[in-house]
Amino acid sequence: MDHSVIHDALQEYKEGLGELERHLPEVARHYHAFTHACFTDGELSSQVKHLIGLALGVLTNDEYCILYHTKGAVDQGANDMQVMEAAAVSAAFGGGSAMAQAVTLVQDALQAFSGHTH
Repeated sequence: MDHSVIHDALQEYKEGLGELERHLPEVARHYHAFTHACFTDGELSSQVKHLIGLALGVLTNDEYCILYHTKGAVDQGANDMQVMEAAAVSAAFGGGSAMAQAVTLVQDALQAFSGHTH
C-alpha cells in the first residue's frame, strides 16, 4: 500500500477532530483531556496502552484507531514484533475480520510509521 495513503488517512482524522473542535469546543476539549490521561504513562506505559488501543482497533475494525495507535506505539518505541503480537492477540478474539486487518492494514501502517519494509 502507498504509505502516503496511510499518512493521508491520519491527516483526515486530525482534520475531522479540528471540525469537531470548531463546532463543539467543550466536547472536544474534554475528549482530548480524557484520551490524553488514558494514554499517559502510569502503571502501564504509554507504549503498552497504544498496543492495547491497536489491538482494540483491530478487533473493532476501526481503521483510524489502527493507524493512530500503530503510530503511537511506534512513536513510543514499540518494535515490529510487539505491534504484530498485539494485532495477533486481537485476531485470536476477533476471528477472520481481525486477522484480515492484522495481515493488511496493521502491516501497512507499521511500514509507513517505522520505515521498515517487510
